[in-house]
Amino acid sequence: MMRNPHRVGVLAFDGMAPFELSAVVEVFGLPRPELGVPWYELRVCGLTPGPLRMVGGLSVTPDHGLADFASADTLIVVAVPDVRGTVPAALVDALRAAHQRGARVVSNCSGAFALAAAGLLDGRAATTHWLYADLLRRRYPAVDVTPDVLYVDGDDVITGAGSASVLDLCLHLVRKDHGARVANAVARRLVVPPHRDGGQAQFVASAVPEPAADDAVGRAMEHALANLTRPLTIAELARVACLAPRTFIRHFNRQTGTSPLRWIVHQRIMASLPLLEEGSTPVEKVAAAVGFDSPATFRHHFTRIMCTSPSAYRTTFRTDPPATPALPRA
Repeated sequence: MMRNPHRVGVLAFDGMAPFELSAVVEVFGLPRPELGVPWYELRVCGLTPGPLRMVGGLSVTPDHGLADFASADTLIVVAVPDVRGTVPAALVDALRAAHQRGARVVSNCSGAFALAAAGLLDGRAATTHWLYADLLRRRYPAVDVTPDVLYVDGDDVITGAGSASVLDLCLHLVRKDHGARVANAVARRLVVPPHRDGGQAQFVASAVPEPAADDAVGRAMEHALANLTRPLTIAELARVACLAPRTFIRHFNRQTGTSPLRWIVHQRIMASLPLLEEGSTPVEKVAAAVGFDSPATFRHHFTRIMCTSPSAYRTTFRTDPPATPALPRA
């Protein structure tokens, strides 16, 4: 259960780029009374006092210092000044002390170097921006660096890939704290996809797909979303896209960074979340309603993607009093 309000501290430093910091402010700093849940109290904290220069000719003067950062319920380090330099001892001490008292510690991009310097990633799987993965592995060999994912959730320690995936990371934190309904509402406000699996590849070989492939894959995606409740095959999706199956798979991977069938499984799991949260429909019927051929298959994929079982998820995020939404039509 979140304390009210849940304090989020994000660290700013001289010379940082504004994007990741701004994303954290956008998600956790804006009041959202329309959601009907206790929202966060955001503290932008300075590594050093006074105005801080930012890339692009901007400057920011944080209202809080390192002591306020250390006392937050969730601490977010979006980057470090120098991935090859020494992490300031005061920051290392603050991270260790916060973790020891039970705070949630989060990094994004090169911020993983700060958590690693504090020893919080030793023996854990962790990620960072793919550009820094080899360096993180060399500097901190006790860390199990996982370079090809958007984020790694270790519950009390969470690491994100960086750049645009900071939005995936922040929405994941909202989802953990408030459930899928609230996270989806925030995503709609941000005009971004409500959920990308943390295990989704962070690097897509072709950043800009060919226009024809983009249209074809989009048609296939729309078709799949409209027919999630029944079996879907590569051959069927390729026909909708007007592509040969192998060509379709290649274009799909280029555009999304994942395979068509893995993407479909993920969409089915996402469709199951509101049914689990807002109703009392048995798990077996939820599995069938979102297109799984058996409850065992549903539980397997749900646990892989959400890192918990459907029943445990329902216990954590079920609304009170429960309402029973209509099941999707087959």
